[in-house]
Amino acid sequence: MTPILQINDLKTHFFTKAGVLKAVDGVSLEIGAGEIVGLVGESGSGKSITGFSIIGLVDAPGRIVDGEILFKGQNLTNLSPQEMQQFRGNRVAMIFQDPMMTLNPVLRIETQMIEAIQAHDPSISRTDAHARSRDALGLVGISSPEERMRAYPHQFSGGMRQRVSIAIAMLNKPDLIIADEPTTALDVTIQGQVIHEMQRLCRETKTALLWITHDLAVVAGIAERICVMYAGRIVEQGLNTKVISNPIHPYTRGL
Repeated sequence: MTPILQINDLKTHFFTKAGVLKAVDGVSLEIGAGEIVGLVGESGSGKSITGFSIIGLVDAPGRIVDGEILFKGQNLTNLSPQEMQQFRGNRVAMIFQDPMMTLNPVLRIETQMIEAIQAHDPSISRTDAHARSRDALGLVGISSPEERMRAYPHQFSGGMRQRVSIAIAMLNKPDLIIADEPTTALDVTIQGQVIHEMQRLCRETKTALLWITHDLAVVAGIAERICVMYAGRIVEQGLNTKVISNPIHPYTRGL
């Protein structure tokens, strides 16, 4: 499988008064088109910073100090902030643990979705953007999408808000979605529904997915391959069944 994303020896460090924190310290991984890969590790392992590095959302005092992030052969570390802004949401999208990091509480869902589409393609009419937004909500299992589009985020449950954020991530048909702990705050039943929807969407749209989590059981149910991260490095990776049934690294066994 030809990799759509290839990370080579990525290093993202944070420069603080107390010293240098090597949050990501030599990570290498790849994801094929339409593939679902799980990146799992405990809090502070560097998994979320890896995701933020890919999409260009590492804030000061952190920065990428070395390595390559190749997306379809293009090194993302060479892009300007303006180029990266256009890249985000168009070719790569991110789903956060808290959907309110994606949603504006004072705007209707319809307004936010239409703006997300037109920001990347101003030539699309409001009517067409509305239709695409409605279809995206239906695709993630939200009933009566035409009616629900007129609602505000607070009028949705936590699980439904996360479905809306998934729909927004899918709007511009990205090649890759990075999902950072997207089901952690949800109850087990809703968590299972969201995971099922993501698997179905990736299968139907051939979208690649990097699923970041601390829960090995979650990635066991969704990922084809698993990468285990500890102290800024990937200590084990392989096919789902192999990593789950026969973990090699002691840290993986602990998870």
